[in-house]
Amino acid sequence: MSQDITHHAGRYLSLLERDGWEFVSRSNATSVVMLMAVTDDAEILLVKQYRKPVNAPVIELPAGLVGDLGNPEETIFDAAHRELEEETGYAAGHLELLMTCPSSAGMSDESVSFVLATDLHATGPGGGDDSESIEVLRVPLGQVDDWLARQLEAGRLLDARIYTALYWLQKSSHHAS
Repeated sequence: MSQDITHHAGRYLSLLERDGWEFVSRSNATSVVMLMAVTDDAEILLVKQYRKPVNAPVIELPAGLVGDLGNPEETIFDAAHRELEEETGYAAGHLELLMTCPSSAGMSDESVSFVLATDLHATGPGGGDDSESIEVLRVPLGQVDDWLARQLEAGRLLDARIYTALYWLQKSSHHAS
């Protein structure tokens, strides 16, 4: 196995090369957790926040970095609890890991863990930390396909991983039609 060459090491991201292939690696986290948060009223919690790389707000699943607060021992579930409450203002009574996969295997070594969050109860307003301005969106699962289509028609950007979450929710006993 060859050794990685570091072309640039930033505060949050590094540009590496392995066997002639350039890719990005996070400098400040071990992985990403994506939350499929479903309320007792059969709503999926989504968030909308401005994303600088695309210069626009993006509708996404609540998510966050594992280990980004200087704790390399943080677990996926610890990060899931922290990020869900911080972004949405909800805490989960139950978390279930459904899948871990590469985020973009040709561009990054990052992995993403999809976690189902249920038995939710409100703890605060959400909205993210001091550097974020997150809008929490509660979308009824029975209307989510039409709601997403309307967002696309209106020119809004959607993170494609929302559709991965909907697939897993259909497979799960927690899905309400």
